[in-house]
Amino acid sequence: MRTRYRKILVAASAALASMALLASAAEATTPAPPYEDFAGCPSHAENEFVASCVKYTFSGGKIGIGNREIPVTNPIILRGGSEQITSQFIYNAEGGIVPVKQTVPGGLIGLTGMTWLDEILGSKEQLKLYATVELASSPGTISRFPLTVPIKVHLENPALGNSCYIGSTASPITLNLTTGTTAPPAPNTPITGKPAGPRVPEEGREEVRTSSSPGELVDNAYGVPAAGGCLLKVGPFSISIDELVNARYGLPAAAGTNTATVGYTFSTVSPEVVYP
Repeated sequence: MRTRYRKILVAASAALASMALLASAAEATTPAPPYEDFAGCPSHAENEFVASCVKYTFSGGKIGIGNREIPVTNPIILRGGSEQITSQFIYNAEGGIVPVKQTVPGGLIGLTGMTWLDEILGSKEQLKLYATVELASSPGTISRFPLTVPIKVHLENPALGNSCYIGSTASPITLNLTTGTTAPPAPNTPITGKPAGPRVPEEGREEVRTSSSPGELVDNAYGVPAAGGCLLKVGPFSISIDELVNARYGLPAAAGTNTATVGYTFSTVSPEVVYP
């Protein structure tokens, strides 16, 4: 009976937390200085169930998509809060993954194979291709690994339009990032991550507890869906290049043919400190 009661309590708490999150998403409370980097964590006024403000910083490594890799040269930050009973990741309008562009090797010509774009677009800057990792839906619990992060990758170039994505809300790239050892389907073989160091008071902000040393998160058991919404715009002409992108990048790519490895640190602080 107690077990059943606890399950009901946990489910009810998660549902209430979700409703509170939806109600607060339109407007986010501004954190007090110097805790602006924890924007995205709901205040208690936005979500009464928030227990802790959290921040993952992913730096270095790569995210494999088909036969290509996106190097993580600019840190990717996932920020929000932890729900008090389920440890579910919750966030307001400023939370989730902070948009940051990664440079994609090969650029627009590598994406399309169209070498003549060099003559038409005329500059190296116009031929650059960027990838921005975005949340496709809410991550799961953050109290243990694997850390489940559903993402979509926005491919960006002025000649591509605004809707060229690999993955979507309906069909995300679901990373299950772990510090342990993976169990991927063939042809990939198991790889092992590394836990970050224990959290200690951060220098200059004693209330914030941050990993004392970086760790590594890995996943090589995920699949990658086909690209969609990719339009090549040259002058007055606009044509879909989805099939071309998928052929060039080997998409869709089955589980066991992609690998992600990223360095990480983890930080936490009380909501009462961020929103005094």
